[in-house]
Amino acid sequence: MENLENSTDCKETASPLNNSGSLLNNTDSRPDGRAMGFVLVHAGAGYHSESKAKEYKHVCKRACQKAVDRLRAGGMALEAVTAALIELEDSPFTNAGTGSNLNLSGEIECDASIMDGKSLNYGAVGALSGIKNPVLVARRLLSETQKGKLSAGRIPPCFLVGKGAEQWAISHGIPACPTEKMTTKFSLSGYKRNKRKMELAEQVEMKRKRQSCEHENDFGCLEPVRDLMVEGEENNSACLDTVGAVVVDREGNVAAAVSSGGLAMKHPGRVGQAAHYGCGCWAENARDISLYSTAVSTSGSGEHLIRTMLARECSTAMQAENTHQALLEAMQNKFISSPFLAGEDCVLGGVIVLRCCTCGEAQRSEDIQAVLVEFLWSHTTESMCVGYMSAQDSKARSPSLRHTHARLQRTVFSLGSASCGSRPSLLPVSKRFDEVAVLRVAVVGVFLFVRPFWGGRRR
Repeated sequence: MENLENSTDCKETASPLNNSGSLLNNTDSRPDGRAMGFVLVHAGAGYHSESKAKEYKHVCKRACQKAVDRLRAGGMALEAVTAALIELEDSPFTNAGTGSNLNLSGEIECDASIMDGKSLNYGAVGALSGIKNPVLVARRLLSETQKGKLSAGRIPPCFLVGKGAEQWAISHGIPACPTEKMTTKFSLSGYKRNKRKMELAEQVEMKRKRQSCEHENDFGCLEPVRDLMVEGEENNSACLDTVGAVVVDREGNVAAAVSSGGLAMKHPGRVGQAAHYGCGCWAENARDISLYSTAVSTSGSGEHLIRTMLARECSTAMQAENTHQALLEAMQNKFISSPFLAGEDCVLGGVIVLRCCTCGEAQRSEDIQAVLVEFLWSHTTESMCVGYMSAQDSKARSPSLRHTHARLQRTVFSLGSASCGSRPSLLPVSKRFDEVAVLRVAVVGVFLFVRPFWGGRRR
């Protein structure tokens, strides 16, 4: 593991999957007048080094571009979100796939999940080693569940972990990739630094226990012993956790995905929120014209996100009319002040959220399809790296990593040439940002894309 590159590749490169799980080729990425869809991605909520800010933004923009390429080629939300996650996992700067944090044994174990808002099917892997792109395994699991029962009436799995997940992936044509090929110089140096700090911490603890015994008085009480601080370089990368994406396609279908290498120095076999149902991601098409379709992807401390099921909670909150207020309240009441986290001193997490609905006139017309899309993100951490792009944008956008003093923002623009006779009213934007507890920011953007309906009769 000593001869490592900052950017590593296995012999076979994974490609995005279509709805049947087949491999797809790259297509022309030029904007198309009929292209529809939107993608929002994140590279983790936590600490992002200022020196690497440009790299984080670039990988988010590349992930957006990959997703939009699939949308422009006619791909559905599930294909696009998979393409975005593959790009994020392949970056040596993110804690997912290549460059993931190493566990206590010096191995990479990844978690990932994906959810389709149209079918509500879900696929996930936990503590997976030996696979370059864990999201591909999650995606394949989702596809296999759609095929129905296995031989002898067995129910196909939607969530696999450990060695079983690796064996299943290889048996379904996903190539293996050893840990040394996925380990970067950055992740290895972080592991060695953390290991030294842990060894020092253990020495300090042993010394403290000896001092405690020596100072114990006749009444069995311990005299105060001066705290011994562990010295060493701060491992800023330890706060980085999870990448994800949410997508809406031309038909208004939504999908969400998430992938993570987990916490640095985690115990082997630990599974974080990225693999858990309703915790890492959530996607759900509207089942009624009065409801919104929603997609969510989370990041942060896995144990906090699992105990609060934050992805599903935020999805539910997005049915409210005032999206930014609803997200702030969800983060405050369902996460920061959650009774399930009452004993925690510092609650760490972040979310990206997308919701959409069909405009009024389009709901009654066979010739017009107009969709209002709103997207938001929020985090309690020092920073969160995001990027977003529509299928008619020439390039992706990635705002500043830190928004400590940012205000809520809203933008409305149209795509296409048709008009929508009736659309949901846009609530006025507050000129003041009300910070909730340690919640850093909630940024929201809104756009309306409208186009004539191409093809056959709407379903």
